[in-house]
Amino acid sequence: MSGRLFARLDMLNSGETPSGRADMRNLGNGHSIPPSPLKLFGQAKKRINDIFKEIGEYIHESDTFMQTTHENAADLVTAEDAEKVKGFKEKVDGITEVLARDHMKVAFFGRTSNGKSTVINAMLRDKILPSGIGHTTNCFLQVEGTDSNEAVLLTEDSDKPKSINDIKQLAHALSNMKLNSNKCIRILWPKEKCRLLKEDVILVDSPGIDVSPDLDEWIDEHCLDADVFVLVANAESTLMQTEKNFFHKVSSKLSKPNIFVLQNRWDISAIEEDIDEVRKQHMERNIQFLGKELNVVKPEDAETRVFFVSAREALVSRLHEDKGTPTPTGALQEGFQVRLFEFANFERTFEECISKSAVKTKFELHTERGKNINYNLRTVMEDVHHRSINRRDEQSKIFEQKSEELDIMEKQTKLLTAEIKEKIKDMVDDVERKVACALNEEIRRLAIIVDEFDRPFQPDPFMLNDYKKALQEYCSKSLSENLQTHHSADLNKSVYAARQNIIERLSSLLNEASKAQYSSIPKRDFELTYRLDCRNLCAEFREDIEFRFSFGPTALMQRFLFPMKKQHYLAEGGSGIPRQPVVTDVSQSRDSEILVAMMTTFASVTSRTTVGAMVFMGMVAKAAGWRVIAVSGALYGLLYFYERLTWTNKAKERAFKRQYVEYSSSKLRLIVDLTSSNCSHQVKQELASTFAQLSQQVEVSKQNLQSEIKEIQKDIDQMKDIASKSKTLRNKADWLDSELNSFQLQYLQHEV
Repeated sequence: MSGRLFARLDMLNSGETPSGRADMRNLGNGHSIPPSPLKLFGQAKKRINDIFKEIGEYIHESDTFMQTTHENAADLVTAEDAEKVKGFKEKVDGITEVLARDHMKVAFFGRTSNGKSTVINAMLRDKILPSGIGHTTNCFLQVEGTDSNEAVLLTEDSDKPKSINDIKQLAHALSNMKLNSNKCIRILWPKEKCRLLKEDVILVDSPGIDVSPDLDEWIDEHCLDADVFVLVANAESTLMQTEKNFFHKVSSKLSKPNIFVLQNRWDISAIEEDIDEVRKQHMERNIQFLGKELNVVKPEDAETRVFFVSAREALVSRLHEDKGTPTPTGALQEGFQVRLFEFANFERTFEECISKSAVKTKFELHTERGKNINYNLRTVMEDVHHRSINRRDEQSKIFEQKSEELDIMEKQTKLLTAEIKEKIKDMVDDVERKVACALNEEIRRLAIIVDEFDRPFQPDPFMLNDYKKALQEYCSKSLSENLQTHHSADLNKSVYAARQNIIERLSSLLNEASKAQYSSIPKRDFELTYRLDCRNLCAEFREDIEFRFSFGPTALMQRFLFPMKKQHYLAEGGSGIPRQPVVTDVSQSRDSEILVAMMTTFASVTSRTTVGAMVFMGMVAKAAGWRVIAVSGALYGLLYFYERLTWTNKAKERAFKRQYVEYSSSKLRLIVDLTSSNCSHQVKQELASTFAQLSQQVEVSKQNLQSEIKEIQKDIDQMKDIASKSKTLRNKADWLDSELNSFQLQYLQHEV
């Protein structure tokens, strides 16, 4: 055989290259070994697992975000949205778990003794599965890789590993301990001993399809997840109807399964003369079966799925090759190199097909599901982003309105406060002036009030004291009633109008809740009160109702020498000496002092001696004559007796009232300023109280508005955070979608 053929054979039987899929190992003479197609599945599996790990982390982050947002802003994220994202998390966890277990699976079927187990042993380069003449394999045998250095068996009825030596007892048809044909024994073979197992390939051997009627059950349990089916036929006979029926069932359950046909035991070609015609016959029938009956490949491509091999020769050759010993003479038939090459070519084509098929069947659906989950999650994040943006914009408008309202309120409060304080001051001054005028007017009318007092008058001191108390109470009451009746009504109206003005002006700054709250406060009617207590005010009043001859010396001196506008007589201890009158200026005070001095001098002179009086009378008589003096004396006496007889209780009452009016008027004038000031203070207190209450309500409204603004600002900040986070998560969904699209382009649409 030529060196070129051996190089090709060596290339097809070689293991993986250390430098990866893109590297080519140089064999010399211009030949190189391409990387194993099986690596595509491993690379795709790693890539899709990495992507779904990212998707899992993304969904976990999204789930946390949705739960937190739902707790803080239920109107943005409903409970259904949060549960929906949680459902995505469960789906991705399930996909990730399946992806971790995904592998390439090839199932070998055929009639009894067609060499299925031998083909698998040749591919594994070791005698793992029992083989021999007749019905050998009694149940399904699944060979898969393990990282352990020790091979073990696992059965469906026990998790306890068994020795690899028990395989003949459990799986061989001739064993008494054989299992049911539908059972499966898992053979965990060290990956280091087999390149196929290292690349996540699982090989499934089956009993002969001609010895069991449970074909549908076989397909359902062991074939639906297979990526490639290998029909191991006997080259010494044509395809049997049993074989065709089985794969028709497979094709009915799976959409266009990948099927290879191995015409095994082709080493008979070494002793046949018309072997080319036989090969052609087998090829035509296989092409007819695959391309037209099953329609799993195009007829022109069906030829690439049919191989003429000798599994026994391949196994023998590889066992000795791995041991480094030459193959014994006579173990291989003539032309074995071509059959070995065909077997290696089958392996190569099979690897390409199973890698491409497994990537598509294992990962395409997961990729689509991942894209669908990613799309739905992106939609959720987009909705949350839009809702948060809309709410942020709405709250921003409300924030601007509230801030403007607060600014206007503060400015108007400042202006209204100054304006209302000025109006209160003007109102207080006006009330003080009006009360002073009203009180002065009532003082001028005091004589009328006193004259209207009607009660029997007795000059007796005890009775007079009661009369005085009653008069004082009557004056106090009458003055207060007159002020209330004639003057307070207008003042009260003015105060009420001023208070209503304050309420209207400041109420415009209140919100509806504060207006309602203030309107619920009971309003009291304002009324001025006058503190006019004549009894205490005139407590020192002392009346003088003793008889005083109007033409007596003292009276004449007071009348002609020093006329006074007002005079108050105070009787002290019944002496009859008038008290010093109340004066209002310096000149009046000086006149009063002169009068008192002259009266004292005159009294002193007239009281010295009778002699003096006689001397004085003599001097007068000498000057005017005794007749004139007598007539004058008679008239003077008659006048005296007339006044003395008319000094009745009525005259005394009139004198008493006149004295009381003069005294109380002077006292009342002293408290005009105090009374008007007291009334103005009442008005000021009333208006200030109203203003203070409303100002407090305005302040409460302002504080509530400030609190609302703070809450709105807090909500705006929260919406910004949610919008930013949801946008980031939405963009991450776009990035993950691009990763899935890239995976599709690289592994699901790329031709290996």
